[in-house]
Amino acid sequence: MPITRRRLFGLFAGAGALVGVPSLWISRMKTYDGPVSDHFDGLTFFDPDGVPPKSLREVLRWQFGGKRQRATWPDWAPSPHADTPPARVDGDKVRLSFVGHASWLIQAGGLNILIDPVWSERVSPVSFAGPKRHNDPGIAFEKLPDIDVVLVSHGHYDHLDIATLKRLAKSHAPRVVTPLGNDVTMRSSDAAIKAEAFDWHDRVELGGGIAVHLVPTRHWTARGVFDRNKSLWASFVLETRAGKIYVVCDSGYGDGRHFRRVAERHGKLRLAILPIGAYEPRWFMRDQHMNPEDAVKALGDCGAEQALGHHHGTFQLTDEAIDAPAKALVEALGAAQIPQERFVAMKPGQVVEI
Repeated sequence: MPITRRRLFGLFAGAGALVGVPSLWISRMKTYDGPVSDHFDGLTFFDPDGVPPKSLREVLRWQFGGKRQRATWPDWAPSPHADTPPARVDGDKVRLSFVGHASWLIQAGGLNILIDPVWSERVSPVSFAGPKRHNDPGIAFEKLPDIDVVLVSHGHYDHLDIATLKRLAKSHAPRVVTPLGNDVTMRSSDAAIKAEAFDWHDRVELGGGIAVHLVPTRHWTARGVFDRNKSLWASFVLETRAGKIYVVCDSGYGDGRHFRRVAERHGKLRLAILPIGAYEPRWFMRDQHMNPEDAVKALGDCGAEQALGHHHGTFQLTDEAIDAPAKALVEALGAAQIPQERFVAMKPGQVVEI
């Protein structure tokens, strides 16, 4: 397939949402400055048990190689669900509403918590190119209850959406809890974003008997040409009265040690939210994104009672078909002899209560 100017422009516009291919027109950004640790060398963050992201050469091989097989998604694939959340959820119950891709509203202990909120039309450094929505958010922005806390896992455009964070800062003024360095990105765009940055293994009290732990995950991050892994990435373990909820927004599987360590460190997990999409081709994606078979292994490793699948069906970031992750999850659960109801692929607007 020839490398046209149009295709190359589209690649660099949207690739930050997936593999962090830098948008070449972004100038040098402010980045994290802090002490050296076992996962920060003074300049960049790294996963001692992970692998570096793919090179630009490998990205171009994937995008423009002659053997690429990219499924065509429908222009619009609406979810049959839509949610209007209550103002608050008190007591011992937790209400989880799937917004789409990796975005969730979690209501517990009288708190309203958003995970990786993205209400934008595209996940890209520009508004006119890059991966575009194939369905509406499961909750209309205007129907959100008062938002108290936002958790942002890392800086890729399909997780850290500055436009949405600005809207939230203006209309809700929530706390924003994020791994080290992502606060710099947020505040440099809008000083009104109340970003607080934390390291792996930090525990943050959110109120209402709810706390969040930032835990290592097998991934990486970038937004511009000079900031590859200049910020940290993480998964979350939420402590709630209904039990602990393990939220994995983006991760490869590797040998499963990240998931086993969460089980060892945090004990019994009531629920795991696991990514099941953006995984083809495997030679390129396997180190950073799980496929459904990997996600089923991760469920076994972390030992959660139940799992919900996300990170699929809204933005076409990779080559699999729009419905491939949900179908492959059914097959993987069957092969592992795990009941289908234990791990459900969610659609925007669906709600689960525990």
